[in-house]
Amino acid sequence: MSAKANSLKEEGNKHFQDGDYKTAEMLYGKAIQQDSQNPKLFTNRAMTRLRLQSWEPCIDDCLRSIALDKTNNMKGYYYLAQAQLALHHPNEALNSAMTAYHECLKTNNSSTRNVSQLVLQAKKEKWEAKERERIRRRSALLAELEEELRRKMGTELRKVDIMCEGQEETSDAREEREEVEVTWRRKIEELRSVFAIADAGLQEREVPDYMIDNISFCVMHDPVMTKNGRSYERSTILEHLRRSSTDPLTRDPLTTADLRPNLALKQACAEFLEQNGWAVDY
Repeated sequence: MSAKANSLKEEGNKHFQDGDYKTAEMLYGKAIQQDSQNPKLFTNRAMTRLRLQSWEPCIDDCLRSIALDKTNNMKGYYYLAQAQLALHHPNEALNSAMTAYHECLKTNNSSTRNVSQLVLQAKKEKWEAKERERIRRRSALLAELEEELRRKMGTELRKVDIMCEGQEETSDAREEREEVEVTWRRKIEELRSVFAIADAGLQEREVPDYMIDNISFCVMHDPVMTKNGRSYERSTILEHLRRSSTDPLTRDPLTTADLRPNLALKQACAEFLEQNGWAVDY
C-alpha cells in the first residue's frame, strides 16, 4: 500500500471509530483512488457502508475486494452476507456466510462465533421466505377449493329452483333449499378445518435436546465431538478453548486437535433447520 493510501486509510479509521461514517467512507474512497488493487481498502469502505445501510454499494465493494483476493477474504464475504440479508436475498447470503465461516475456521478467527450466528440467521430467513410462499400458496389453494364448493352449492340450488319454477314456494321447497345450503356450508367448514389442522401440525415448536449446544443453548449447525463423545457447536467450543484448554464438562485437558466433526448430527441439524427455521431463535 502506498504511503498516501495508508495515510488516508488511517484517517478514515479514526473517523469510523468516532462514528463519522460519511467522512470515513469518503476517505476510504480517496485511499482506493491511490491504490485500487488493495482488497482491504474495499472491505474497509464496505464496513462503513454497512453502518450507513448503503447495501448495494456495500455489496459492490465486497465483490471488488473478493475479486482481488478470493482465498483469504473472510471480511469480504462476511460483510457481503450481511448486506445480502438486508436486501432479503437469504440464499445468496447463506452462501457468502458459509464461505466466511470456513475462512474463519482456517485461521481460528475470533469472529467465528459471530459468523456462525450469521449463518444461522441466513438459514432462518431462507426458511421464512419459503414459509411465506407456502402460506401464500396455501391461501390460494384454500380459496380455490372453497370457490369450487360454493359453485357446486349454487348449481344444486339452481336445480331446486328449476324444479319449483312456476309453483308457489312451499315449506318443502324451503326445507330442500336449506338442506342443500347446510350440506355445502358444512363441507366448506370441514375443508377449512383440514387446512387448520395441517397448519397446527406445522406449528409444533420443539427442538430435540440432542441438537442443542450445551454452552450457548442454541441449535447447532456445525457440531463437533470432544474426546468424551459430547457434541458442541464448533464456534462455541472454539471460543471456550481460547479461554481455557479444558473440556467444559469434565475439565480434562482439551485442545482443538481433539475435536472431531459429528457428521451424522450435522446432517440431522441441517435437515431440521431446512424445515424449521424458527429454531434459530429457540
